[in-house]
Amino acid sequence: MSLAIVYSRAKVGVSAPLVSVEVHLSNGLPSFSIVGLPETSVREARDRVRSALINSRFEFPGKKITVNLAPADLPKEGGRFDLAIAVGILAASEQVPSERISEFEFYGELALSGSLRPVNGVLPAALAANAVGRDVIVAKGNQNELSLLNNDNNRIAAQLLEVSAFLHGQTPLPSPQSQASPDPLEPLDMCDVVGQPLAKRALEIAAAGSHNLLFIGSPGTGKTMLASRLPTILPPLTFEQAIEVAAVHSTSGIGVSTDRWLTPPFRSPHHSSSAVALVGGGSNPRPGDISLCHHGVLFLDELTEFDRKVLDSLREPMESGEISISRAAGKVTFPARFQLVGALNPSPCGEVGERSRSTPDQILKYLSKLSGPFLDRFDLTIDVPRLPSGSMSSDTHEQSSAEILERVEQARKRMLKRDGVPCAYLSAKQIKVSCALNAADSEFLEQAIEQLHLSMRAYHRILKVARTLADLAGVENIERGHLAQALSYRAMDKLINSLQSPKY
Repeated sequence: MSLAIVYSRAKVGVSAPLVSVEVHLSNGLPSFSIVGLPETSVREARDRVRSALINSRFEFPGKKITVNLAPADLPKEGGRFDLAIAVGILAASEQVPSERISEFEFYGELALSGSLRPVNGVLPAALAANAVGRDVIVAKGNQNELSLLNNDNNRIAAQLLEVSAFLHGQTPLPSPQSQASPDPLEPLDMCDVVGQPLAKRALEIAAAGSHNLLFIGSPGTGKTMLASRLPTILPPLTFEQAIEVAAVHSTSGIGVSTDRWLTPPFRSPHHSSSAVALVGGGSNPRPGDISLCHHGVLFLDELTEFDRKVLDSLREPMESGEISISRAAGKVTFPARFQLVGALNPSPCGEVGERSRSTPDQILKYLSKLSGPFLDRFDLTIDVPRLPSGSMSSDTHEQSSAEILERVEQARKRMLKRDGVPCAYLSAKQIKVSCALNAADSEFLEQAIEQLHLSMRAYHRILKVARTLADLAGVENIERGHLAQALSYRAMDKLINSLQSPKY
């Protein structure tokens, strides 16, 4: 047989389109060509595959070898097709039987010795392959993410010789097994934070309803410490959510930890990060931090130090839950359903009021680094004050993350049973039904919105926070107290209004 067809998959965002690796051997001067829109790294597979076959004691065909990666209009990159090309050459030259090849898809980069190296994007490819009834054979280094699928028919191999022996029916290939992380992280807990009951309450509300949260406070008040503990009170991811997160991490080359893969991801990029690093992009688009923390938390510390354009680039994905990146070669969409937590100082000197060395105009100019539409995306803005004297030596019992998580999970169950989504993601129609107010409460909220000069988006976000408060309290309808409490979590609006007041 001089023609063999082997299946593999390309990597386009978090999707994995099918690629048929067609290998044809014909008479003529010995040559090796790869067609089908391959990039440089794919064209270099000619040398890797040739050396791997020879060093694995196979016969390299002295014929004209043509490898076609179909479809021809789909760009291909990386070394992920090496194994498929090598198996195709062996099948076309009848060095391995071709009967079972159509049952599998092959991903892996070949070393010159014939050993297999891991590649990025194996998890989305394996998901797509299993969905159409084909199993996969990958490098041993990819077994951690492959083990998440709980499919014992998927196989791993360390050498090209092992794949050949398996196709001959001589030696079985092992199924992927999860490997525990060698260096477990020290667990964080909310009981480590002393005082700050208002900020802790805000974290509980944010965790229950997936609300965006902004901490405002002087340096050293515990803003970063509080934000880093938000994942400890978030409900664990569902299997479907965890697979989505693992697929993004697999695509970007970040290892998947099988012992912590149900924990919501947490990302904290430095304020010097570019827009591409944060939202994704590049000539071959790759996911940014907002996609790497899909179904998790994005923490932006020192918010005013970020470039304004970088922050404004977050506005659209915060609403839509995804980010679309268009390039000349095509359009790629990454998931980006994240919970934003920010922290900033209230002024250039870190203080406001009598202790401040900054004038109101200087503070307003400092805060104007954040656009109004961006600040509108925060459901809760909380003032984090300095601890009162004697707090550090107090033996007051601080609630643990487990205690808070229990209340959060109960509230989340009520939300999902009623609306199917956390309160932060309620649609306009769902708000009308689930956040309905009586006439008196509706008038009260409208007057408050008018006095604080808030937008309609802020109006809806206050209703969502009030709905979360009602769910935490186990109450069916939103009450006046919930509205008043939701309005009290608008520290940024109050700060700006006070600075613009002539009495400041």
